[in-house]
Amino acid sequence: MQTIRTAVAAILAGTALVASAAALKTDAAHSSVTATFKQMNVPVESPFKRFTAAIDYDAAHPEKATARVDIDTASFDIGQADYNKEIAKKEWFNSAQFPKATFVSTAIKPAGAGKLNVTGNLTIKGKTAPVSFPLTVKAEGGKQVFEGQLPIKRLTYNIGEGEWKDTSMVADDVVIKFRVAAGQ
Repeated sequence: MQTIRTAVAAILAGTALVASAAALKTDAAHSSVTATFKQMNVPVESPFKRFTAAIDYDAAHPEKATARVDIDTASFDIGQADYNKEIAKKEWFNSAQFPKATFVSTAIKPAGAGKLNVTGNLTIKGKTAPVSFPLTVKAEGGKQVFEGQLPIKRLTYNIGEGEWKDTSMVADDVVIKFRVAAGQ
């Protein structure tokens, strides 16, 4: 009987934690995800045209927040249709086999006024690696706006296989920049 009480108490405690955060609806028109990298030592910044974000956030209890972002890898837009098709191929994103890149938070901690430190797992092309990054959060037009930058190494995720592993053509360093506006 004690085991059942303990299990019920744990379930109720978990439900209370989830209920204390507020699920926010993403405003796609005011949100963006881009990747910045160097190609032949020239900076390039290109957007992902399709992504979804699920954020549970209560400014009074930021440590209880959760976030998940799913990015459609085939929506990466380098600016030319031929290049966009190339980047979706097996050597790059392999979008046919791995249509989504996903970030799932494991911890969100306050880091001062309007600042949070986020830790989570980033999965791209079937490879998952732990990541951490700072972000800012501010109220804007009745919404919460989350902005930040996540530096990654593309080769960690096998983005650019074969001859494309050569970082003299496309640098290994990539910065994923995001702005997510979300509200009730």
